[in-house]
Amino acid sequence: MSMRAVIQGVGHAVPGTVLTNRDLEARVDTTDEWIVQRTGIRERRISTTDESTFTWALQASQRALESAQIEAQELDLVVCGTVTPDMLFPATACLVQDAIGAHRAGAYDLGAACAGFIYSLATASAMIESGAAQTALVIGADTLSKYIDWNDRATCILFGDGAGAVVLRGEKDTDRGVVKTVLLSDGSGGRHINIAGGGSRVPYGSPRWDETSKFIYMAGSEVYRFAVTAMGDACCRALELAGLSDTDIDLFVPHQANLRIIESAAKRLKLPPEKVFINVERMGNTSGGSIPIGLSEAQAAGRLKKGDLVMTVGFGAGLVWGANLIRW
Repeated sequence: MSMRAVIQGVGHAVPGTVLTNRDLEARVDTTDEWIVQRTGIRERRISTTDESTFTWALQASQRALESAQIEAQELDLVVCGTVTPDMLFPATACLVQDAIGAHRAGAYDLGAACAGFIYSLATASAMIESGAAQTALVIGADTLSKYIDWNDRATCILFGDGAGAVVLRGEKDTDRGVVKTVLLSDGSGGRHINIAGGGSRVPYGSPRWDETSKFIYMAGSEVYRFAVTAMGDACCRALELAGLSDTDIDLFVPHQANLRIIESAAKRLKLPPEKVFINVERMGNTSGGSIPIGLSEAQAAGRLKKGDLVMTVGFGAGLVWGANLIRW
């Protein structure tokens, strides 16, 4: 009998502090019109000094468990897709595992930048399908605002903070669950978006360290060109592998990096606006948190019902990209 990893519950958490485009006009040489025209973003949520990736990962996890009506002690696995952990080690997933009381669960972080949730969902689903786990908590969480140069108008307008989480449980002989996943990468594009410092190559405080080492660097035009093609390609490949077509999609929940990129991918899939979930205007780019926040908000808004086919797709530093097809 085949085993599928079925989403039982979903939740999300974001900071209460809102940073609008008007606020940014006072910081850098930019305007609300310029930002909206190029990105579709009007505001984003920003963590305070005392708030961290763990803050939002924990709250999102608690809400997902409550939604699933599953106790933390039932979890076999906690996976957190993040590139902004609270510390190099221990993993943020371990901090969450302890805080929720998931004492039977293994826990680890997975670093795939803005595609972190796509990759994390794929690995947790594979564990369930193989029988290595029965119940898993999958988190996407990032606080990239902590790594922004607020004098760089090319990047400071883009990123916000937050987390989303889903609870997976194995079910036999069902058409629900994670149907198909595509994971792709091109490491030669790593130079286009990165944070150079903080790792073993340029440790904090080393002779090679300077102020720019801790900030996000992004070659915007190169990343944009890559994303426009990659998002559509991953979706089409996942549909082909599943033997499905774009007409089978009930809701498209893409990574919320840029409205023009989302619209390009939706156009390639021939999806009408009512089948596309968008919150980029309110949240900005929340990296690994983007897709699970979208799933949680879509569920709360009544746009997801049992049996719906959901297409998720993301891309990020690496370069990495991929798509999940999920039967809700």
